[in-house]
This record gives sequence, C-alpha cells and structure tokens, in this order.
Amino acid sequence: MIQNKIKVDKIVGSRRLSNYWWASVILLGGTSFFLVGISSYFKYSFTYRFSNIDLLFIPQGVIMTFYGMIGILLSIFLWYTIILNVGSGYNEFNNETGTITIFRFGFPGKNRILKFKYNIADVTCIKVNIQEGLSPKREIYLKTKDKREIPLTKVGDPISLYNIEKQARDISKFLNVKIDGIY
Repeated sequence: MIQNKIKVDKIVGSRRLSNYWWASVILLGGTSFFLVGISSYFKYSFTYRFSNIDLLFIPQGVIMTFYGMIGILLSIFLWYTIILNVGSGYNEFNNETGTITIFRFGFPGKNRILKFKYNIADVTCIKVNIQEGLSPKREIYLKTKDKREIPLTKVGDPISLYNIEKQARDISKFLNVKIDGIY
C-alpha cells in the first residue's frame, strides 16, 4: 500500500460569495444614501425613482451624506480585501521532511506573506474548539509542546460539525497524533 507523504489543505480567503454579496450591497446602499444627501443640498433629484427635493440638507441631508460616505468607504475596503484575497493560503503537512508549513496572504506591506514552519515532532495533538451560540466557532488548532495553539482553519464561515471532525481526524491520522476536544 502506497501512502502519500504530503497533505495540502487549501484555505479560502476573502473571495467568498458572502463577501462579494456584502461588498455589493453596501456599495449600492452607500451610493444611494450619498446621492440622496447630495440631492437635498442641490435641490435636484439625482435619483429618478425618489423625489428628495423636500428633504432638508441640515440635518437630514448631512446625515444621509455622512452615512453614504461611510458605506462607500466600507465597501471599498471589502473590495480591496477581495481583490488581494486576504486570508487565503494553504496548510502543508510533509511527512518526508517532517515539517508543517502554514502559508497565508495578508495586507500589503512587510507582512503581506505569512509563512510559518513547524516540526511535526513538536506537535502534541490536534485541538478542536467548538462553541455554539449566536456566533458559533468551530476551529482546528495545532497544539505544540511549548503550549502554542496554531489555527489551521479558515476564519469566517462556520464549518459543519461533520466536516470539522472529519478534517481533524484526517490531519491527526496523517500526523499520527491524538485529537483533543472531540469526545
């Protein structure tokens, strides 16, 4: 039986459908608010559906313009993270060299590329953290001998219980270490 010596898990970054959705919705809403606020200043309707000539610039128009600018800036930030694919990368488990490589893309600058290497011999176990509630967390950590916990899962979308357990078992079987947190 031939056993693979290298296991690579791809990590999806900010290029998720939900991020595209929210960036588009916030841009549309922010632009609408901004146009309504500016329309109230010039007393001219820039939007063909809504008649906002009766809207006073102070205080309603100022607030609408402010919220519109905030929405547009937030949307630009989201599109920026999508274009740069922040958070994407891979986890490579290499039994030939005895190393684990964790690679992620960050924001531009000196820490744009994050690449960490660990020895498989330093790994004590795979830890699974599951928290239910309003903001559920389902995460897999690499626990080392010096008590560090290195996250292996993507941030954002919660993974189903079945998939998180399967992924943790696959990694622990590949590295030949125990799992902590699944009973």
